Amino acid sequence: MSQHLTDPLLSAVKQFGSIHLDSNKHHALIIGDVMLDRYLIGSVGRISPEAPVPIVLLNQQNERAGGAANVAANLSLLGIKTHIIGCVGDDSEGATLIRLLKQMNVDVNGIYTSVNRPTIAKTRVLSGHQQMLRLDQESNASFNAAENTDLTAVIQQQLALKPSVVVLSDYAKGLLSEKTCQAIIMQCKTSNIPVLVDPKGRDYSKYNGATALTPNKKETAEACNSTTDDADLISKATTLKEQLDLDFLAVTRGEEGITLIDEATHHLPATAKQVFDVSGAGDTVIATLAAGLMHNLSVLQSLQLANIAAAVVVGKVGTVPISQADLIEALASQQSSEQAHKICDISQLKAKVSAWKKDKQSIVFTNGCFDLLHAGHVTYLEAAKKRGDKLILGLNTDRSVSAIKGPTRPVVSENDRARVLAALESVDAVVLFDEDTPLNLINAIQPNIIAKGSDYTADQVVGGKEVLSWGGEIALIDLVEGRSTSNIIKKMNS
Repeated sequence: MSQHLTDPLLSAVKQFGSIHLDSNKHHALIIGDVMLDRYLIGSVGRISPEAPVPIVLLNQQNERAGGAANVAANLSLLGIKTHIIGCVGDDSEGATLIRLLKQMNVDVNGIYTSVNRPTIAKTRVLSGHQQMLRLDQESNASFNAAENTDLTAVIQQQLALKPSVVVLSDYAKGLLSEKTCQAIIMQCKTSNIPVLVDPKGRDYSKYNGATALTPNKKETAEACNSTTDDADLISKATTLKEQLDLDFLAVTRGEEGITLIDEATHHLPATAKQVFDVSGAGDTVIATLAAGLMHNLSVLQSLQLANIAAAVVVGKVGTVPISQADLIEALASQQSSEQAHKICDISQLKAKVSAWKKDKQSIVFTNGCFDLLHAGHVTYLEAAKKRGDKLILGLNTDRSVSAIKGPTRPVVSENDRARVLAALESVDAVVLFDEDTPLNLINAIQPNIIAKGSDYTADQVVGGKEVLSWGGEIALIDLVEGRSTSNIIKKMNS
């Protein structure tokens, strides 16, 4: 199910990091496997004479926070006060990672240093946008008793600070054992703190009782013993959600978008225009989801936000966190695109209506010329929208306006009228019709409610009898006195 939620999302994101969320009282806590991502970028001009391998002429080197540290970086750059718990080695990579996090204003008091393992580091060699080689530094050894004692102490200290949300970022590197996960989840349940998990592995039982999981499609299929067929995957993922006692499950599906499973199933299509690197996209999703929930957005709105944020970061090379400015820009662009997509032909409208009805949303229909849009029009449409969930506006074409109003009308062309009306938050779809009445259009979409101005009576409303026949209703909307296109034209000509 696609949701047009850009206006409230844009408003919410503009408040991220402001006094709307008091950073002295609200912060996010990230717990998980922190790592350093290195990028060695150069160009390839020849093959080595020593072995059949390309020679990369190095011209750029970047170091970035990865893994759980990237989740923290995303949240901090979205304006959320962020604490992190993780483990680094007593080495230069650990020092670099801590420095990077401090630069992004992440509280690193929960990161402890182990003398038994190196800092997890991934070094990628790239030529242009093409990754040629990856070198990994890590230890396969389980955390020993001393390390687990240190970890438990740090977790207790940080949870005592009462974070607004806890994110478990599990990269299966040993820090988030079953015992550790369950201890965190149980304590957070007692304190009414939501726990969001980016999981790893085939057995998700260690996350039992968490608020939500955000696995990708492949991980979900493995955990559910499912194919990647949509129907089978969603069915088994729904069962998994119930077995783990989750509030919701959000399956990230790459170029297919995100599927939310809560009381129902909702699908958010992907918005990425180009994909250079998917590294860190899952980190961005769970971080943006957490930020949205902290600002009291619904789960669906928060995932809409996360979906757009992920589309931004996959268009960049390497692990790059989303920033508040980038997200606002992407939302503004999405808003413009969504407005244009509201204008549809009859076949596109039928598809929208089918999806809305499947989701049990009530549909309001109204129609008119809407020439020279004024306050009376806007007030009327806002009132009509309040009668249901979705408002469809049948808009007279230029030819039909002339037939009704005379040869000097319309003042504004049909395409311009449609575009302006589509920009109104109250309007969910605009469709042009060229007939004398919208009766055929009404019969085609069968709305639940038909709205007209209170200058009509119920028996005068075209399509009213038909709407009543399938159990719908007629809504007569009060008009704003003294507001009309005719009055505007008279004033212009006086």
